[in-house]
Amino acid sequence: MPEIERHRTRHNRPAIREPVKPRVPLRLLLRVASVAGGIQFGWALQLSLLTPYVQELGIPHAWASIIWLCGPLSGLLVQPLVGHMSDKCTSRFGRRRPFIVAGAASIMIAVLIIGFSADIGWLLGDRGEIKVRAIAAFVVGFWLLDVANNMTQGPCRALLADLTQKDHRRTRVANAYFSLFMAIGNILGFATGSYSGWYKIFPFTLNTACTINCANLKAAFILDIIFIATTTCISISAANEQPLDPSRGSSHTGEEIDESSHGQEEAFLWELFGIFKYFPGVVWVILLVTALTWIGWFPFLLFDTDWFGREIYGGEPNDGKNYSAGVRMGSLGLMLNSVLLGLTSLFMEKLCRKWGAGFTWGVSNVVMSLCFIAMLIITAVRSNIDIGQGLPPDGIVIAALVVFSILGIPLAITYSVPYALVSSRIEALGLGQGLSMGVLNLAIVFPQIVVSLGSGPWDELFGGGNSPAFVVAALSAFAGGLIAILAIPRTRVERPKIFA
Repeated sequence: MPEIERHRTRHNRPAIREPVKPRVPLRLLLRVASVAGGIQFGWALQLSLLTPYVQELGIPHAWASIIWLCGPLSGLLVQPLVGHMSDKCTSRFGRRRPFIVAGAASIMIAVLIIGFSADIGWLLGDRGEIKVRAIAAFVVGFWLLDVANNMTQGPCRALLADLTQKDHRRTRVANAYFSLFMAIGNILGFATGSYSGWYKIFPFTLNTACTINCANLKAAFILDIIFIATTTCISISAANEQPLDPSRGSSHTGEEIDESSHGQEEAFLWELFGIFKYFPGVVWVILLVTALTWIGWFPFLLFDTDWFGREIYGGEPNDGKNYSAGVRMGSLGLMLNSVLLGLTSLFMEKLCRKWGAGFTWGVSNVVMSLCFIAMLIITAVRSNIDIGQGLPPDGIVIAALVVFSILGIPLAITYSVPYALVSSRIEALGLGQGLSMGVLNLAIVFPQIVVSLGSGPWDELFGGGNSPAFVVAALSAFAGGLIAILAIPRTRVERPKIFA
């Protein structure tokens, strides 16, 4: 079709061009992304304290990972469903903000249930070493927390993508901001988890049902409620989100895909899985690398502080002080990890512009693999040192902290680059950003389901430690890195001459 015809109506009159919308200021994107800090504060507490805590309630190490199955299962359905619903939401408050507020409120309810699970179990009759009723309350809160986290994160990222529209550079910057606030939330959350004196500041948390470790957990989650309420208010008040016009339906960008088969399809699962056939090869590569990356990350996220308590400090849950000391030291390592995560987020745009997003992602996965191998070496060296009931040598602890810290670099890239790649690559398919994030989430949750089901029994098969899961993690991360380097086109993005 000649170019002039593209700009004419059916009646051969010149079409009225829509005014070009001004670009969203970076400071507004920064405020909107701040909610990630509140969400990640709770995630940090969850990642550092809950695997050890659930073992203290009486669940064996081999089955502790099963508790985490709720995360990927809720992510499998909740995040794509919420993304789909937010794409079509016609609330006068906007498409994304109602889901963000509802998710944040659900997180606050969930952490109250988790923090007070021992008290709930005591009131219902728990008195033995295995606190069955407390475990039941914990599991309910834990599952609700994962559902709420998945309910909140998808619309947050989709809102950022809505605000940046087709500006790919700003999309990457927005995701880098999101990653930066995740790092801030991690730093504060892991620092909170590494401190053992919260029960002194909140003395009402310590009682007959709840020991010192339990009281510290309870107090930490009270702080989480305050923090997430604050960041949610900052985020939703910053975004001047326009309500979706009901007559327009889903707000899609780019060319629509065959309206008869997709654009007007209302059945959610059909729409979600039906769009796979439209994906170009590079999108499938991104999803494959995402899956391999998370097979690498999930064992670490499950057992990071438990590895410190068991393999480095030689302790067992509810057996002496070594395990608790190791868990706190692991939380300190995760805090250092988050510092590097935040610093990397600041330079993310420059790295992707210089090397290409796919190449940057691939290199980070190779670094992640080498770090897991280093953890296996540290474990082997530590196992040959007899410390009795004492603490491990400083050199071993420092080496483990260094590895935890370095892992913050690939983690920052994992939290940012895949989302920016998918957002830009499938934009032309006519998908709403909420559904786009849901599609990427499928490549994250399926590997997590496999790891949740298999890592505990797999570790138990080889002696009950965490090393077997880290072997699988190292191999998977390395494979994902090679595929990203070789198969994702290495395109550079030129630096714009004018910035808003």
